[in-house]
Amino acid sequence: MGKNSREQHRINDRIRVPEVRLVGDNVTEGVYSTREALRIADDQGLDLVEIAPMANPPVCRITDYKKFVYQQKKKLKEQKAKAVKVTVKEIRFGPQTDDHDYNFKLKHAINFLKEGSKVKAFVFFRGRSILFKEQGEVLLLRFANDLEEYAKVESMPIMEGKRMSVMLSPKKAPSSTKKES
Repeated sequence: MGKNSREQHRINDRIRVPEVRLVGDNVTEGVYSTREALRIADDQGLDLVEIAPMANPPVCRITDYKKFVYQQKKKLKEQKAKAVKVTVKEIRFGPQTDDHDYNFKLKHAINFLKEGSKVKAFVFFRGRSILFKEQGEVLLLRFANDLEEYAKVESMPIMEGKRMSVMLSPKKAPSSTKKES
């Protein structure tokens, strides 16, 4: 891992351009010869780190390189933590699911959507039950319609082998419905 971070940024003597733009703390920002920038970094007991090699001239910062790499990794970790993690919950029906089972699964779907998970509802056809495709489609459309206030339909019922499925994603809670007192 140490080699990758060294290749990621050129530091000190590896910077082989005639002049660089210097930025950072305790430095008068501007364009310096590379030799002069290295001397300034050495006087402060720090490293000259190239942070924008494609700029003209390349941008360098005077900093402790290990600390710089640590901060870069920390920023990357924070970005990953802030990234939205989407989970997909599946709900399975038979083509002739009765009302009690349907309502039970509907309640679960509402809870999943409130948590922020996507819901993939599907009807699984076994053997000769494939003859009831229309019933399966009606069931899924009814399911999507009953969840209208909690979810938006991402994909209409589609047949995938012996399964017909519909994908629902949670609606964002409307912020304008809050009562003002």
